[in-house]
Amino acid sequence: MFAYYCNLALRSFRRDKALTVLMVLAIALGIGACMTTLTTFYVLSGDPIPTKSSNLYYVQLDPAEMNDYTPDEEPSQQVTRYDAEALLREKRGDRQALMTGGGVSVSPGREGVVPFVADARYTSADFFPMFEVPLLYGQGWSAKEDEAHARVAVISRSLNDKVFGGGDSTGKQLRIDQTDFTVVGVVDEWRPTPRFYDMNSDRYGALEDVFLPFTTSRDLEMGRNGSMDCWGDSDGDATGPNAPCVWIQYWVELDSPAEAAAYKDYLVNYSDQQRAAGRYKRPTNVRLRNVMEWLEFNRVVPTDVVMQLWLGIGFLLVCLVNTVGLLLAKFLRRGSEIGVRRALGASRRAIFTQCLVEAGAVGLAGGILGLGLSLLGLWAVRQQPSSYAQLAHLDLGMLLLTFALSIVASVLAGLLPAWRAMQVTPAIQLKSQ
Repeated sequence: MFAYYCNLALRSFRRDKALTVLMVLAIALGIGACMTTLTTFYVLSGDPIPTKSSNLYYVQLDPAEMNDYTPDEEPSQQVTRYDAEALLREKRGDRQALMTGGGVSVSPGREGVVPFVADARYTSADFFPMFEVPLLYGQGWSAKEDEAHARVAVISRSLNDKVFGGGDSTGKQLRIDQTDFTVVGVVDEWRPTPRFYDMNSDRYGALEDVFLPFTTSRDLEMGRNGSMDCWGDSDGDATGPNAPCVWIQYWVELDSPAEAAAYKDYLVNYSDQQRAAGRYKRPTNVRLRNVMEWLEFNRVVPTDVVMQLWLGIGFLLVCLVNTVGLLLAKFLRRGSEIGVRRALGASRRAIFTQCLVEAGAVGLAGGILGLGLSLLGLWAVRQQPSSYAQLAHLDLGMLLLTFALSIVASVLAGLLPAWRAMQVTPAIQLKSQ
């Protein structure tokens, strides 16, 4: 029976070509606009590390002075070097990592490649297993190398290709900021979206090219970037061990809710101890958020992307309203045909189903055209200068959603016209002929 209804729909399309084209265009334009904005939103708001996002927590403490204090306000979004190193030493989590961003000069020592500046991440050994960083060659450094302030580095695949021409470069020397480092690992393609581990840098930017032990970066006074908030007297060195400045991100891995609750209690006790020692002035105020809670708190999706999403959905609704009108005109214009079918024994349900199948066929055709418009729209998004623009691609899931949305939308648009069509009274239609 379904094949028969499809055949009737094709015949109807051939009879009313102009009306059919208008309906397909209406659906396609709405689907194209909606899927372009929805895909961009989906890419930017996804879980960057779905296998562990509920087990990775971001630590916030409140070490600032009482100046401008407001009860129950959010504590600093970063921690001081003193607190980060203290928490790292005490190792109360399953894994923990402190980090900050920076920039270094790289001298390749390869003919035809001039020295250049690369983004860097100064961190501790657990960074790589905590965040499931895929390594093409070698491995990350160990905690012993952190403690020894070792001259070791992990580099990105792109930097490895640029400096060493690809291949396994572990064990080779790389000159960074006029100091020789031994390459111990090469990161494979990896770009968590957003770059959740540091909300103070470009959230949708490319991966850093160089990863170095935090201790080594401080010994060599390497350049850093990102936000920094200070108070009191920092003695001219804002990155010193005792400087009253927050500029370091601190993450901890906890494998159960019970461990998370215990770790938060530990942070409360730690804050109480620091206040008793005179370092903290404010009442205890700590936060411990997992990855998705941290992203929600930071509202990572740009406002313009959210606005475009709502505009895309609104445009789709307008297109559906127009499609309802076109379907209504088309079905009611076929009142005599429907009356004959009803007189020959077709039930109202059969008429209703036939009309919905025809509406679904319109949706399928609109989905195919809408897919092309979506790809064109995403190409236009990728031409924008925003750092997230290159991420706007249609994956398999969104591809299937395009067709599902177009068919469902057209069927919904066809409900009222189909209901009106099945109400046609055979006797009245036959008398009017």
